This record gives sequence, structure tokens and C-alpha cells, in this order.
Amino acid sequence: MEIACIADLPRFRLQDDGPAIYRTAAVAFARYILNELEPMLLRAIIRKQYRYEEAGEIESVSRYCHNILYGSGTASPQEEDNAADMRHSDLERRLGKIADELEQFLTSNTRLHLDGFVSFRLASYWQELRDVVAYAVDEYVMDKQYQEFISLLKYFVRMQEVKLPIVHVLHKGGSEFVLYDQEFQLLDTVPADRIVAEMLESEMNMEDMIVSTLITVSPQQIVIHTRQPELPVMRTLETIFEQRVRLCCSCGQCGHHFDESGRPSPESGKRVRNVSP
Repeated sequence: MEIACIADLPRFRLQDDGPAIYRTAAVAFARYILNELEPMLLRAIIRKQYRYEEAGEIESVSRYCHNILYGSGTASPQEEDNAADMRHSDLERRLGKIADELEQFLTSNTRLHLDGFVSFRLASYWQELRDVVAYAVDEYVMDKQYQEFISLLKYFVRMQEVKLPIVHVLHKGGSEFVLYDQEFQLLDTVPADRIVAEMLESEMNMEDMIVSTLITVSPQQIVIHTRQPELPVMRTLETIFEQRVRLCCSCGQCGHHFDESGRPSPESGKRVRNVSP
């Protein structure tokens, strides 16, 4: 495919009209590179530099690259607005950087072979793409390891003998949780199973305590009383304990144990019950 630009003489004067033509053409080519060629360039780096050969893995890493550059659309509206502004600024920066190099080339050349130009003249752009792929591969590998680890925890949960019929989990906010039995007696801190503790220590962070404790007390049902059901930790608990988990935001116990602001009541949980691991 070729695109030719022919001057309409004598009205066209290269010295006066040329710069606008060069800039407009450079921006158009830069947009084409970002919109049409960039996905293929990213896949080429994934295949050649990181030796991914399976189509599924290449596509997965490509999605991570796309999310880094253009967003995933899974953030909250406010976070997404802020991130969208930053990504738009970065996109304009990348577009301008490519267009500047193209414009400089067009001012002294009458022919442009776009594939060759992209392959051999955009060194800084290629380096940015390599940096994006490196970060995407790290994220892909970590998420894959995390999912494998979650699967192992789920297996461990299924193999545990049930010790309590039900445990109520009062979410105090953030990563703070308090556990109660079926009579809403406060459960004393339970030493985590050694194997579980070692697994969690090496793999997880903010939800370590609640996950290890729940696995150790091994309840048949888990009711999580929270005012923040959208937090990632809730999704993690639902993933690990599956159908055992039920989120509750408005039951009678919620009304008794939370004040009007959604914080735990200072009167809740005075009785203590110990559970042996």
C-alpha cells in the first residue's frame, strides 16, 4: 500500500506550506503506528524476547500490556477518571515523540518506508514497548503463581475436618477482622497450622491472619459482616472458601455490632471462646 502526496503548483510553496504538511503527515503516521502496528510489535517482543510460543499465553501477556497502556476498566469511577487522565497524557506524549521523529525524517526525505522506519529508526519507542512488556510479563507470572497458590489453599480447605458449624467474621475496616462463634462469643486468636502459616507467610500480605485463622478453625459456614463488601479481600475470601462464605451488610447482628457510621460497636464481643487447632 502506498500513499502519494503531490503538490498543486504554483500555489503550493514548499518553504511556506511544507512544515504543515510534514507535521500533519507525521501525526497521522504516528496514530497509525499506535493504533494498528503497536499490538503486533508488542506480540513480537513477547515471542522473541520472552520465548512465549503458545497463542493463549501471548494473548494473556498482550492483555496485560494493553491494560498498562490503556487501562482495564475495572477500577472505581473516580480511580478510573484519574487513571484515564494520566493514560491520555502518556498517549499524547508517545504520539508526539513518534511524530517528532517522523517529522524530522520527512523534512529531508521524499520517500518513507513505514515498516522500515518503525523497525530501525524508533529506538526509544521500542525501548518503551520492551519496558511495558517486561512489566506485563512480571504481572502475568505473579498473577499466575497467585492463582496456583489460591488453588492450593482451596484444596487445603476442602481437606480440613470441620471444627465449627459457623463463624461470624466482623470486618472492622481495612484488613482488621474479629471472629465469633455461632453464639457470637469472641473467638480467641488461634495458632495457625504450621503448613498454612508458612504458605501464607511466603505468598500473601494483608489477609494473612484472617485466612490462616479461618483455615485453622475450619468452619462449615462463614458469615462476613462488613460495610465494605467491594474490597479485594472479600473476593479473596470468597475465592478460597467458595460456597462456605456469605457476605452480610444489613442483618440484625450487623445493626447490633456496627454503629451508625459503620464502625464496630465498642460493646461488641466481650465473651471469649477458645478453639483448639
